[in-house]
Amino acid sequence: MPAAQAVAHAVDRHFRISERGSSFAREVRGGFATFFTMAYILVLNPIILGGVEDKFGTQLSGPQLVTVTALVAAVMTAVMGLGGNLPLALAAGLGLNAVVAFQLAPLMSWADAMGLVVLEGILICVLVVTGLREAVMNAIPQQLKQAISVGIGLFIAFIGFIDAGFVTRIPGDSGTVPVQLGATGQLAGWPVLVFCLGVLLTIALMARRMRGAILISIVTMTVVAIVINELADIEPLAWGLTVPAIPDDIVAAPDFGLVGSFSLFGAFEQVGAVTLVLLVFTLLLSDFFDTMGTVVGVSSEAGLLDEKGRVPNIGRILLIDGVAAVAGGAASSSSNTSYIESAAGVGEGARTGFASLVTGGLFAVALFLTPLAAVVPSQAAAPALVAVGFLLMAQVRHIDWERYEIAIPAFLTVAVMPFTYSITNGIGAGFLAYVVIKTVLGKAREVHPLLWGAAVLFAVYFAIDPIEQLAGAGD
Repeated sequence: MPAAQAVAHAVDRHFRISERGSSFAREVRGGFATFFTMAYILVLNPIILGGVEDKFGTQLSGPQLVTVTALVAAVMTAVMGLGGNLPLALAAGLGLNAVVAFQLAPLMSWADAMGLVVLEGILICVLVVTGLREAVMNAIPQQLKQAISVGIGLFIAFIGFIDAGFVTRIPGDSGTVPVQLGATGQLAGWPVLVFCLGVLLTIALMARRMRGAILISIVTMTVVAIVINELADIEPLAWGLTVPAIPDDIVAAPDFGLVGSFSLFGAFEQVGAVTLVLLVFTLLLSDFFDTMGTVVGVSSEAGLLDEKGRVPNIGRILLIDGVAAVAGGAASSSSNTSYIESAAGVGEGARTGFASLVTGGLFAVALFLTPLAAVVPSQAAAPALVAVGFLLMAQVRHIDWERYEIAIPAFLTVAVMPFTYSITNGIGAGFLAYVVIKTVLGKAREVHPLLWGAAVLFAVYFAIDPIEQLAGAGD
C-alpha cells in the first residue's frame, strides 16, 4: 500500500469517516462551510470587546483582539476535532463577550475580567469531572434557560443599534425618553445608511436561507463603506473607532500581545464577594446551557446520537469546551464555546472531527489576515448583532405564556436585560420571580435547592445598598 494511501486509511479509521457514512470530500466541504458561516466572529468579537473601556479607561487593541480570536478558535476547534471527533467548531461566544465587555470590564481591569473567565472555565471543568454539570443544568427550568437566551438576544441587538448610531442616548435630556432615533431624532449621515442597508441585506439573505449570510453581509457592506468613504465628504469620527479604508497590506504578522494578559485573582480586590460570585455565575450560565444545546443539536443533525439520545464522547466534549473557556480567558479573547453554526458543516455532509480540523486550519490562516478585519466599521458589522439577536430571540416560541409561574419570570428575564443594560440583572430578576411565585403558589418544593441558593444570592445583590447601610448603622 503506497504511503499516501496508508496515511489516508489511518486518518479514515481514526476519525471513523467511512464508518459514519462520510468521505474526505464531504468533511473538507463541511469544514469550509462552518468556517465561512462563523467567520464573522473575527470581526464582531474585536468590536464588542474593543469598543468599551475598563474601569481604568483602558481599551483593548483591535488587531490584537483579531489575533487572539483567531488563535483560540483555531486551537480549540482542532482539539475538539481530535479529542471529541465531532464536526463542532468553537470560538469566542456571542453573549459571553457581551457579559465580559458590559458587565465585568466596567467594574475592574481587562486583566481581572479575563481572569474571571479563566476561573469560570476551570469551574466548568470541575463540574464536568465531578458530574455536577448535569445537576446544575437540571436545577434551572428549561423555559427559564430559553428566556435567558432571548434576553441576551435583545441585549445584543440593542448593542448593535447603539454601536451603529441608529439609536443614541439623548445628551443632557432630563425628560422621560432616554434614547432616540439617530443623533438628532432622525437618521442622518452615510455611516447610518450603511448600517440600514446592512440590516436589509442581512435579513434578505437570512430569509433566503443562504449559508454564510452574516459574513456575506459584513464583507459586502464593508466594501460599500470603503467606496462611500472615498467618494463622500465624511468626518472620520462619524465612523467611530474604525474608518473603512483600503489597507496598505492584506497580510500581516499576528500580534500576540494579549496572550497571557490576565489576572486570576485581581477581581477579588475590585468587587465585593457577592457581586463576584454572581458575575462568575452569570458567565457560567451563559456558557453552560448554550454548549449543551449546541452539542445535542449538532449531534442530532448529524445523526450521531445513540438509541437513548446520548451524544458520543459527551464527557470529553464538555471537558474540551470547558478548557476552551480557560483558553479564551488566558488569551483575552473572552470565553470560547461551541457554535451552532457548525450545523452548516453538517448540512454539507460533515460527520466527524476531521471537518473541525479543516475549520481550525482556516482560523489559523486568518491569523495572518488581521488587516482585512481591521477595516470593517461597526456600521458594517452591527447588522450581524441584530441578526444574532433575532436568532437568539427565536427561542421565545418555546416559552408557555399561558403559565404565569414560568411566563412572568421569563418576561422579567427578557425585559430587564436590555432595559438595565445588564445580563446579570435579567437573570437575577427571573430567578427571584420564579422562586417567589412558586412559593406563593405552594410549590416551593418544586424549586431545586441550587436555584434557591442562587435566588438568595441575587436578593442580596439587589439589596446590597440597604444591607450595607444597615450594617453601617449597627457599627
